Amino acid sequence: MHLAIAGNIGSGKTTLAEMLGKHLGWDIEFESVDNNPYLPDFYADMKRWAFHLQVYFLNSRFNQIKKIQEKKSNTIQDRTIYEDAYIFAANLYKSGFLSQRDYDSYLSLFNSMIPHVKAPDLLIYLKADISKLVGQIEKRGRDYETTMRIDYLKNLNKHYEEWISSYREGNLLIVDVNELDFVERPTDFSFILEKVNREIFGLFS
Repeated sequence: MHLAIAGNIGSGKTTLAEMLGKHLGWDIEFESVDNNPYLPDFYADMKRWAFHLQVYFLNSRFNQIKKIQEKKSNTIQDRTIYEDAYIFAANLYKSGFLSQRDYDSYLSLFNSMIPHVKAPDLLIYLKADISKLVGQIEKRGRDYETTMRIDYLKNLNKHYEEWISSYREGNLLIVDVNELDFVERPTDFSFILEKVNREIFGLFS
């Protein structure tokens, strides 16, 4: 079983992946953030480093998926390869941070990889408004994220809503986290866990 958690920056993907993995006893594949050599430079100068960052994430995610498919154990993945292309690269291109040449090269790489990718058995989308995202980002206090612009988050949210509305690769569970605090309130985590278990047992049956 392969579960993946999708959502905008600050929506709580990594934290939820960790909590679900611990509770279910499943493996977790985290997004390569803390050891990503391009992220600080990207937030300081998006246009210069956008292509480098996206290629790094794409390669990292593809290797994760290969690992998940090869080991065949129950796994929760923090963010999907689809988000790399349909959300982040598309947003950078439409916002003028990726040139046409770089975007075409990126899509060529993505399209070469995607036939070898099996979609997750369940995609969990964490839906969050901008105020929620900003609050979460401020709370975790990553220095390089302090330069992030609100319009960047807003554009990402638009891309997420468009992508999720047309997602057909597999089973989908949407969780609105705007009023939830699954870290501080056990009942909120139980609420999400109940939804996830219902989907998992449905997939197993």
